[in-house]
Amino acid sequence: MAAGGEPTPLSGQWKGPLKVPGGSLELIITIVPLTGGTYYAALDVPKQKVSRMPVDMSLTDNDVLLKIEQAGSRFTGKLSKDRKSMTGTWEQPGLKEEVKFVQDAAPVVSAPVFKPAQPYKTEQVIITNDKTDLCLGATITMPNGNGPFPAVVLVSDSGPQDRDAAQQEDYRMFAILADYLARHGMAVLRYDDRGVGKSGGKYAAATTADQMTDAETAMNYLRTRPRIDKKNVGMIGHGEGANIALLAATEPKGPDFVVSLAGYGLPGRDILRRQQVEIMRMIGGNATQVDAALKLHDKMINIIRQTPNSNQARGKLAAMIRMNNVDIDPNMARARAAQLTSPWYRYYLDFDPKLKLPAVKCPVLALNGVEDLQVAATKNLAILSKGLKAGGNRRVKTYKLAGVNHAFQPDEAEWPLVNGEQQPTFSPKALALMQDWFEEYAKPSVNRMTPRSNPKPEVKKVSRPTAQK
Repeated sequence: MAAGGEPTPLSGQWKGPLKVPGGSLELIITIVPLTGGTYYAALDVPKQKVSRMPVDMSLTDNDVLLKIEQAGSRFTGKLSKDRKSMTGTWEQPGLKEEVKFVQDAAPVVSAPVFKPAQPYKTEQVIITNDKTDLCLGATITMPNGNGPFPAVVLVSDSGPQDRDAAQQEDYRMFAILADYLARHGMAVLRYDDRGVGKSGGKYAAATTADQMTDAETAMNYLRTRPRIDKKNVGMIGHGEGANIALLAATEPKGPDFVVSLAGYGLPGRDILRRQQVEIMRMIGGNATQVDAALKLHDKMINIIRQTPNSNQARGKLAAMIRMNNVDIDPNMARARAAQLTSPWYRYYLDFDPKLKLPAVKCPVLALNGVEDLQVAATKNLAILSKGLKAGGNRRVKTYKLAGVNHAFQPDEAEWPLVNGEQQPTFSPKALALMQDWFEEYAKPSVNRMTPRSNPKPEVKKVSRPTAQK
């Protein structure tokens, strides 16, 4: 927070054009202030389908430094006097250009997702995780009527996010989901991650298992609410949130159903390695550069996994980062090393979802997008399907959706026009699949305000994999 209680000037989204051979790319930096005066930042490049790439950020007076280590890129610039723009130099392999980032205006909520005549009510609540005494800020979206209504908790992807899971270009993934589900007879609870918005705690200090207790807290709170079908409360998780939901489903009194959006079956370290390859490919890295980046990545991961003492691991990592980035600020190198040895990162590297999948007995719908560059659809869906069915669970359906990315956006050509401009939206194919599946397993209220007009989409169902040797 700035002096006087005003919002930090760097909070929100910052957009700027980067000149590249043959045209330009819009860069979007999302900055979230965290407790302790630090920041979480992420990079989106819509044209290259880059989503939420981690950014290390430092602010000294008006000097801004952004470091995107995975892409070998950095931005060095200064805030303007009105603190609504920052101008500086963007550097990446083979490119050095001036970029001006402008703070995006507050998002304007508009049709087709948000309609003025809402057949539901929203309520802001604070819930308490009894295992940690942490308070979580949340929003409940409740359909009009007497109920009882099936209900669902939305669990966000990795990286600290607010309850709307706000991403690039005013795309608020969880706000869209809550609106859609409430219009179709389901109550929805979405909450701020630890250290974000109205929630306490520190995000980096919480492992995936710790975050599961937050999701369970939200689920148990829903079960205490009037007009809720207490035996019909599930979870929808996105990315890491999908694995949190599946992990919660192995616990006593877990969710009654789970929807996995871009969930992964591979260990976290394998997911990160794939992301490294995709990042280097998108910035135009040749085979030699990709190989060098992977070798460095693997060395750093090995240091983290083989050095349990975090102080020692941070020292080794900071030295390696500085050796491979001679112009990096020492404080930035230490900050990156601290991030790589956080409890969350250590847990994520070694977390292997398939070990827990056979213990999931509730109905599961798993959806992954073919255009997802972070979580490969075919391979991860096959692992999820095999693992879930290995425990005898026959209420499992898996689909991969053509033209859908990690954020569950369809191809840009399918985005609706609002005031003459295309606006990002959640995949209608995914929404239709979820609605059909809920009618079978969650039985939402049939007293809907608006019937579904989209025909059932043609999607490719992933076959059950053959036994592995």
